[in-house]
Amino acid sequence: QFSAKYNFEDIITRNKTFLASFDVLRRLASSDSSILINGETGTGKELIAHTIHNNSPRRRKPFIVQNCAAIPDNLMESTLFGSVKGSYTGAIDRAGLFEVADGGTLYFDEINSLSPDLQAKLLRVIEDKTIRRVGDTVERDVDVRIIASTNEDLSELVEENRFRKDLFYRLNVASYSIMPLRER
Repeated sequence: QFSAKYNFEDIITRNKTFLASFDVLRRLASSDSSILINGETGTGKELIAHTIHNNSPRRRKPFIVQNCAAIPDNLMESTLFGSVKGSYTGAIDRAGLFEVADGGTLYFDEINSLSPDLQAKLLRVIEDKTIRRVGDTVERDVDVRIIASTNEDLSELVEENRFRKDLFYRLNVASYSIMPLRER
């Protein structure tokens, strides 16, 4: 149920520049680096993330999509990291998306929407490759490739102190910019 749906043949275009960029996508897919996808709204950033996963060594492992703007901050932490029973009202023992995606890829759509607090927690997971469920004392190892996308220039957000510089560099190990629809 957590698999990537799309591949190169699902990307419809006749634009030669865009088609030529698929060679870059193939190289990015073969690495295990974090990737930051930049593009305007509606350009197919999620389609590209699916394609990268489906052409990576992790293709047989989970591919999980999380829209960072879709969940309020107070729920996002337990969604990402899981929870233990009793840690807050109604909490149950539950794995978060990092545990579910172990061995695979976690795609963060609209990464620019994450609060500063969650940016710090995400940075820690990327650096340490461990998570701690909300309310837990146990560190759990995770092996997850991160693909993130944004429709805003994260370097500008860093300059405006609206996005963590250290997280930007961790996410932007490799990058891919999608041409606007009007150009293709």
